Amino acid sequence: MVTPRPNVSGFSFSRPLLLLQSDDWGRVGVRNREGYERLRAEGIHLGSNPYDFYSMETAEDVFALRDLLRRHHDSTGRPACMVMNFILRNVDFPKVLSGEFREVRLKPLHQGLPGDWQKQRPGLFQAYRDGVVDGVFYPALHGLTHFCLPAVERELLDPGERGNLLRSLWRAETPYIYWRMPWVGYEYYDSAESGFLAPEVQKELVRNAAADFREFFGIGPLSACAPGYRANPQTCRAWAESGVRVAQNGSSERVLHMDSFEVLNLYRTVDFEPAHRKSPIEEYLRAADHALARGLPAIISVHSINFHSSLKDFRGPTLKALDQLLTALERKYPNLLYVHDADLYEIVTSGRFRSAQGSFEVLVKQNEGRAGLATAGAN
Repeated sequence: MVTPRPNVSGFSFSRPLLLLQSDDWGRVGVRNREGYERLRAEGIHLGSNPYDFYSMETAEDVFALRDLLRRHHDSTGRPACMVMNFILRNVDFPKVLSGEFREVRLKPLHQGLPGDWQKQRPGLFQAYRDGVVDGVFYPALHGLTHFCLPAVERELLDPGERGNLLRSLWRAETPYIYWRMPWVGYEYYDSAESGFLAPEVQKELVRNAAADFREFFGIGPLSACAPGYRANPQTCRAWAESGVRVAQNGSSERVLHMDSFEVLNLYRTVDFEPAHRKSPIEEYLRAADHALARGLPAIISVHSINFHSSLKDFRGPTLKALDQLLTALERKYPNLLYVHDADLYEIVTSGRFRSAQGSFEVLVKQNEGRAGLATAGAN
């Protein structure tokens, strides 16, 4: 994410604020154990990277996360809330196969999951919605797809190694395994060709994603996070035109700021990814302390894979560690506030936010700072 202005006004806050931001919800991966073994039988060696076990959350995974968040409360009695960034379309594998791989076909989330995925995830969509009603999930926009559609369309027709790998994965109803095939790029960024997609292409992608979001959640997206954090000013302009007011960025010490599109840019400060790297709770606490000491929110980044349990139990260790981290932060900061992206936007623009527990004032200070290109790594 970038702001077109070199000098920006950053924000700091009078109370410790804690946000949880999480990417990749609604995105399918390796379907199940049968799909995993099928890929191995085709010569794809799996198991050397956590994302070889990326499948998709189940209703049980989501309920377990919901129950944990409901047990944690801030100084006002409000439960912890996780911002969940959703992918709104998945590859429609049966249609692609029936068309003999001539074109990419996508299935919107509001129409269900593709192929055998639908029966593999009973109750999942209701689990999302239950958490939203309970106030512990806040849905946000990740994109239509996580991969770059022009890149995948190009490689799908390739008769060589890349095309063969992609077609093998799709026959097993797996869209891609990114670390093995970075040439699929990110939604707004074609890493193998010209980089960021043209502004009019990005605008159409964002417009369609916002429409799908409304179909699925009944509201428009207020917050967005680009796949891989790969976004440029044209992406932010397209978001703003579709009603987005908060842009989530990767890990950085850049100041929170409002860009020239009047979009509030947030930067994550605590990388909490037990599926990749198990760290002592003290390490996460130090990162949170560092942000809070500067008057910034502690924004915890945790991807959906950390709550998966279908192919490997990432969920159990993650929930245990998250429980410990939130407990430690609640004890250390007795006036802690759990907020989500819309709350923070309201605080910046009005100095207060409203919740079921009441209306709360938070003093906001503006400081001159600098912001530039945010080029954080993939998500």
